[in-house]
Amino acid sequence: MSQYRRPVVPGGTVFFTVCLAQRGSWLLVDEIERLRAAVRDTRAAQPFRIDAWVVLPDHLHCIWTLPEGVEDFSRRWAGIKARFSRGLPAGPRRPSHVRRGEKGIWQRRFREHQIRHPAELALHLRYCHLNPVRHGLVESPDDWPYSSIHWRDGGSAA
Repeated sequence: MSQYRRPVVPGGTVFFTVCLAQRGSWLLVDEIERLRAAVRDTRAAQPFRIDAWVVLPDHLHCIWTLPEGVEDFSRRWAGIKARFSRGLPAGPRRPSHVRRGEKGIWQRRFREHQIRHPAELALHLRYCHLNPVRHGLVESPDDWPYSSIHWRDGGSAA
């Protein structure tokens, strides 16, 4: 088994890409309320600030800022994935999924990138908000309902 070490910055701001195992699925938007509840419940147990979030049919991008002194975002993702998956039927599973008791809904890993300065944050915010356009889902970022772009008018991540 490989040993993967993620760079961690306590209290840091991090950009994430998290994908379903079955690309092409519409599960995330079909089950958006389940995803919102999973995020809400995970944040209640293990706080973090959401700076941006966009949910596409089979993957999502988001930017979090962890509380000061906290560096463990992997446990938060495990909580979100587990809470979301509860009650859903299993996806196609490999023997390794069965051994680990996984449903095969999510890709095991996720991509993360530490945000180090304001220009980088602005770049990744823009990436989140433009992603539905890039994927041909809408013509304007404002037209995609599952995006934090709507928070700019006083909404919130709660």
